[in-house]
Amino acid sequence: MINLFIANTDNSWFDFLAAESRLAEVNFWWPGETSFKALQRGELLVFRLKSPRNKIGGFGVFSDHCSLPIQMAWETFGRANGVSSLEGLRSAIARLRTNVAIVPSTDIGSTVLVEPVFLPEHLWLDLPESWSSSIQRGKRYSTESADGLRLWDRLLEAARLSTATNVAGFQSHEQARFGTPTLIAPRLGQGAFRVAVTEAYGRQCAITDGKVLPALDAAHIKPYSEGGHHAKSNGILLRKDIHSVFDAGYVTIKDDLTFSVSKKVKEVFNNGEEYLRLHGRSVRPPERKADWPDLELLRWHNKDRYLG
Repeated sequence: MINLFIANTDNSWFDFLAAESRLAEVNFWWPGETSFKALQRGELLVFRLKSPRNKIGGFGVFSDHCSLPIQMAWETFGRANGVSSLEGLRSAIARLRTNVAIVPSTDIGSTVLVEPVFLPEHLWLDLPESWSSSIQRGKRYSTESADGLRLWDRLLEAARLSTATNVAGFQSHEQARFGTPTLIAPRLGQGAFRVAVTEAYGRQCAITDGKVLPALDAAHIKPYSEGGHHAKSNGILLRKDIHSVFDAGYVTIKDDLTFSVSKKVKEVFNNGEEYLRLHGRSVRPPERKADWPDLELLRWHNKDRYLG
């Protein structure tokens, strides 16, 4: 069984992103801090275009949901927020939340979708008969129901037909068109990776337990440019300065999850006490064992990046 959530979708958000090319991920944001538990990773969020269109215009593969400050949402997703600037994002939210002042630190709900499909207008779909115009946020369907299964099949067929128009992400959905509907394994982009790692580590630096979100970064253990993946097992949440020295090889994390600082910090910079005092500290892993750092990737960093 697969769930699909038809979400009321702002037409300007949709149009902006449909005009972009080859998007790996988008931020389907909500104007207020809000939970979203309708989908699990790999299920589909479906774009129901608001009146006067009242059509289904596409979908995205659900990756994660969390609350993010507007500033971080912009830094993480940029134009994939459906606007061209941070001020544009703030203004769009302010139009929907008129009861509070909207500033860069204001939290919004961020539903991260990967491999989105924006259908050309001639392939837009009618809504299921069971859809009601009174629905405020959206409605969940299951492929165990006739409406849900029909919607699943129609979406993937429309995505297949739209390949001539260079719709982003279709290739990953092709395998799901045959047989029993199955979860689509989402391939994380850089933004989805940052959100996933940030949430996995409880928004705290794995070394210092610092909680100031703007000061934290999702670090790749093995860089993406060197064959590493945007996967939680290849990520660790670090304070930004620690991230920098980690990438440069002056610090590492041993496979027993202890933090190690190279003596070269002192030799090269005649400084570095703020890092040396952290030497030997236990690294706090995510709560879920499945999200822990991959030990082989840590060994790669120890051997091929750490300066010793």
